[in-house]
Amino acid sequence: MMRLDILDHFHPDEREFVDRAWEWVVNAGEYHEVKLTDFLDPRQSFILQTLVNRHPDVHIRLYGGYAEAERCRAIIAPDYRDLDNEYMGMAVLSIYSGDQKFLQLDHGDYMGSILNLGIKRSKIGDIHVLEDGCHTVVGEDIASYLHMQLNQVHRVHVQSEVLPLESLRTSKVSLETMDLTVASLRLDGICADVYRLSRSKILVPIKAGRCRVNWKVEENPSSALKEGDIISLQTFGRFKVIEAGEMTKKGRYRVKIGKFM
Repeated sequence: MMRLDILDHFHPDEREFVDRAWEWVVNAGEYHEVKLTDFLDPRQSFILQTLVNRHPDVHIRLYGGYAEAERCRAIIAPDYRDLDNEYMGMAVLSIYSGDQKFLQLDHGDYMGSILNLGIKRSKIGDIHVLEDGCHTVVGEDIASYLHMQLNQVHRVHVQSEVLPLESLRTSKVSLETMDLTVASLRLDGICADVYRLSRSKILVPIKAGRCRVNWKVEENPSSALKEGDIISLQTFGRFKVIEAGEMTKKGRYRVKIGKFM
């Protein structure tokens, strides 16, 4: 069913998803099935779109609740089916509190509390930390469960309500910028500076497959980063290379980094 040459293009960690995604595509093209996926990260969306492009009779719609969504659900269907008005099964979980400490909570606090309820990451879309609370895009099938169960975020008592998708309020991504001068644009060197770790300590998570560049696992410490790349290291957070490449007189590279807050 899956031609080996397709699998060759993907990291071994991605092959399980590739197999599943190809099955959705084939089922849509050959058996006229319609599949609504859970939330996909941008790399998974890219893989799915790549596979759909290989099948002449299939198309998809990717949507995460608003135009610039990072995490999207996909609906995969035969190409004669109009997907613009298809049900995408999303709602907004609005989280709020009367406690002043609530205003110090960040993206990781909300995500951690939701995942601690036994919810898979794939059931949650983008999380928007607002001045007066948090709006999280979630699968409609788990919205009422989260509403009933989520009463604490990082030891702060919270309340929530389920809102329709039209009520979603989004937040601008906040980046803390830092300027570095580095000997090269290697992944390990830049990560070591950003996370303030020694080169030897940064090698461990990279070689263990815990680093992603543009949502794709990257295990090669010497791979070169470029402007626009988004790097995430499990438990350390993520950052974006805003500018890279300008040389100093001493032959080092000037790099501007934005750490996601």
